[in-house]
Amino acid sequence: MSGRDFHFVMIKPTHYDDDGYPIQWLRSAIPSNTLASLNGLAEAARNRQVLGKDVRIHLHTYDETNKRVRPEKIARDIRKAGGKALIALVGVQSNQFPRATDLARRFLGLGLPVAIGGFHVSGCISMLDEMPEEMVRLQKEGVVYFAGEAEDGRLDDVFRDAFSDDLKPLYNFMADLPSLEGEPTPILPTQHIRFTAGSHSSFDLGRGCPFQCSFCTIINVQGRKSRFRSADDLEQIIRDNVAQGIDRFFITDDNFARNREWEPLFDRLIQLREQESFDIKFIIQVDTLCHRIDGFIEKATRAGVNRVFIGLENINPDNLMAAKKRQNKITEYREMLQKWRAYGATTYAGYIIGFPGDTKESVLHDVEIIKKELPLDLLEFFYLTPLPGSEDHKVLSSKGSWMDPDLNKYDLNHRVSHHPKMSDEDWEEAYRQAWASYYSDDHIETVLRRAAAHRKGRPGNKLFLMMWFKLMVECEGVHPLEGGYFRLKFRTDRRGGLPLENPLMFYPRYLAEIVAKHWVYLSAVWRVYRIYRRVKASPGRRTYSDLAIAPMNRSEEEDLAMIRETRGGAEAVAKQLRDAALSKAGKDRAKAASAL
Repeated sequence: MSGRDFHFVMIKPTHYDDDGYPIQWLRSAIPSNTLASLNGLAEAARNRQVLGKDVRIHLHTYDETNKRVRPEKIARDIRKAGGKALIALVGVQSNQFPRATDLARRFLGLGLPVAIGGFHVSGCISMLDEMPEEMVRLQKEGVVYFAGEAEDGRLDDVFRDAFSDDLKPLYNFMADLPSLEGEPTPILPTQHIRFTAGSHSSFDLGRGCPFQCSFCTIINVQGRKSRFRSADDLEQIIRDNVAQGIDRFFITDDNFARNREWEPLFDRLIQLREQESFDIKFIIQVDTLCHRIDGFIEKATRAGVNRVFIGLENINPDNLMAAKKRQNKITEYREMLQKWRAYGATTYAGYIIGFPGDTKESVLHDVEIIKKELPLDLLEFFYLTPLPGSEDHKVLSSKGSWMDPDLNKYDLNHRVSHHPKMSDEDWEEAYRQAWASYYSDDHIETVLRRAAAHRKGRPGNKLFLMMWFKLMVECEGVHPLEGGYFRLKFRTDRRGGLPLENPLMFYPRYLAEIVAKHWVYLSAVWRVYRIYRRVKASPGRRTYSDLAIAPMNRSEEEDLAMIRETRGGAEAVAKQLRDAALSKAGKDRAKAASAL
């Protein structure tokens, strides 16, 4: 091959379903921030001619959730074009590592060098004393690992080593996390964006988290010291994307409310929207205390935030303390959600099932409390999962506790450990029933009525999102965040180690699945659409109220089941009153001292 060309192939792998087929869609739900970030860095390296003025750098991007990856075809195309290459499997999470392994082996067999990076590699290297066996085996076969982040010129070094056939077995930057300010724009080619639902793109404005949640990998991969992009960086990201027709974004920061630059960032977006008429909208992630930051919610919605994901996690203070989620205060949940509702934002929340104090009965009781007492739009459930890179995983590993050896199941949608109180069957049944309860027709109607009662409620949008969540779980058997429209399956892409199915069995069954699923889709949508029409046609829809959206004073809130019937709820209220009294006393002392 000619040495005048260098091909950098970036692949964000998917993971396998329970039958061993890659989870892939005609249109997928969420674009990959890692792919956008790395593509932006690669474009900058190409523009700087880091391999010399006489070397042409070719960039190829694949998001496997909506684009089939065929290693043999990619290898043929590279050989036809000429030059050297590096295959990069990027942003690989633990559940995607088996798929990444299969792809890596196929590319290695075709004579192409392969590197793997992402949360699984970085988390394992950060938290474990020894590299896991599955990583050791693959490294011996020739795969290169990249741990950490590729900014600050680190991708340039990998390019040079790959071009000179001198790749290192491991690039480990976990001890030196780079600044983000002034780094290249995270951006994806337009052809990728059109294969995501709603044509969204994604980027991050900050990395790292100051909190200590034991189930989280962020703090051990991105660090506990937060790093940020500037308002100028943000404006450039928006302008570059809008220039290619992309104006809907998911800001992937784990907790945007803890970004100390939130206000200048929002101010810049407000300027673009209100002074230059940019029609831009955003999804962000925040914590449950964001409403305590003066002006945060108001500026967020002025900046274009119309959907917000909140790390609710649980309504039992004892569970939250056990997971070191000390920042979550259940006494703040209602007020926080009502403030977002007042500004017309759609609220999502994550809820983890499987904390040590949980039982099947307590989980389902808690879901009923949430339905009645919290003005939440969408709730997504997760198994408490010891993800490699988390403190929970390290503790269980050091104890020799059983964890499922199949990394493909570490997607938060499968049980991968045992529970101290619940049987495996009860835990799985609690998870299934929680989804069924929250997305029942009755509760969908309740959420629609709450939305219709507010002039900014957008009940049609709520209906679409709730049905997306409901149908992904019930029909596709995947978590909504992994969902998409029209499931694609390719017989020859089945997981390594599983037999290829006979075409005469595979294709008729696949066709039958498509027909059966779409019949369920149509039936469910028609049934719920009739509920929507009834809600919209109700003459009293603006006067609807219930326990979740009604205003309350503090004494009334103390009588809620969320306080009275949860483990640690009463103690949480008592602590809140003590903290408020101490705060008031401190302010009074300061005021008295200043008067002297």
